[in-house]
Amino acid sequence: MNDILPGEVETWQFLEATAHEVFGAYGFSEIRIPAVEKTELFSRSIGETTDIVEKEMYTFDDKGGNSLTLRPEGTAPVMRSFIQHRLHNLDPVSKLYYMGPMFRYERPQKGRYRQFHQIGAEVLGVEDAKIDAQVLAMLYQYFCRIGIEAVSLQVNSLGCPVCRPNYRQNLIGYLEARLEKLCPDCQRRYQNNPLRVLDCKSAGCKVAIADAPSVVEHLCADCDQHFEQVQKYLQTLDIPFVLNARMARGLDYYVRTTFELVTDQLGSQNAVAAGGRYDGLVESLGGPPLPGIGFAIGVERLVLMKGEQRVAPATPQLFIAALGDEAADRAFVLMSALQRSGVRAEMDYLGKSLKAQMRRANKLHAAYTLILGEEELASGKAQLKNMSDGSQSQVDLVGLADILLQRLQG
Repeated sequence: MNDILPGEVETWQFLEATAHEVFGAYGFSEIRIPAVEKTELFSRSIGETTDIVEKEMYTFDDKGGNSLTLRPEGTAPVMRSFIQHRLHNLDPVSKLYYMGPMFRYERPQKGRYRQFHQIGAEVLGVEDAKIDAQVLAMLYQYFCRIGIEAVSLQVNSLGCPVCRPNYRQNLIGYLEARLEKLCPDCQRRYQNNPLRVLDCKSAGCKVAIADAPSVVEHLCADCDQHFEQVQKYLQTLDIPFVLNARMARGLDYYVRTTFELVTDQLGSQNAVAAGGRYDGLVESLGGPPLPGIGFAIGVERLVLMKGEQRVAPATPQLFIAALGDEAADRAFVLMSALQRSGVRAEMDYLGKSLKAQMRRANKLHAAYTLILGEEELASGKAQLKNMSDGSQSQVDLVGLADILLQRLQG
């Protein structure tokens, strides 16, 4: 787990603010969910045989003996809230998004921490392939807006409860013939969760499944038609994508459309966003039989990819260099008036020399510095210095807040 410090947090604020803007334009509303949920929620939704449930969750008993878990992902808590508050009664289509920390006990690596952050979105109530394409278009638009273009959208279909069993049996048979090449985890779970083997990052498993049967070749007519429509709508919207028939997701609730945004800038853990359909999830958690689709973006990975493009911290528009107690008091009142007007203003609090104060103004990258001392108070005029070109101009102290506000905004 790590701290996000000044100088870094501005990039986070930019990424979050852009999500609010883009997602809002697509009709999504923000939802804020607790960091702790009942453990049963994740074991039922994510799946008992997934790595998350088996190895990675922070689970504990509270004083009442209830098993609680720090949320390892956002979709299941959003579904719980959706069901609990009967949001489907407010509108037949719900578009929700969230952002915040998640928690998984896994080996830290580039762009991954045990407390990590996600920005995610969910749509409930629409089965039409248009909504799949719209969700992917929104995700694509978000990456364009934040200035990250070194990503590739990969899509696949995982079928549905009608066609997946047949594919599942074919895949189990394929894996049984190559058991010795699989990692210990995949050898243990290949019968209960064979699709999870396709998502394994082990080098040996990747080689072993290189020519595994494709789920796309086993889709039923409805799933095949749905996936064809998704691809057609993406082409209509000019959203570039690649068909990746080997893609699977590590969570049990995914069906039909699945997708990842991948990059070659982060090593083997190359996904920066991922998601898909989960049409049976709401009903399995006790809600109505509504279809759903969503995604989550790894914020730490976005920050890594921003690199040198990071957002610079906000700098003072005005630094007031005051000499003497009376000037410092006047500077304090002036600074407060400017701050109430929305101007980023700063001053010295330690009674330092003018030279030291000018050094600090330079260090803070202030746009202007106002020099205020006994002579300026007596004359009613002060020097305003433009820190970028060194030019100075005389300004009246009477109505100075309004004068500076006009100058700075201009």
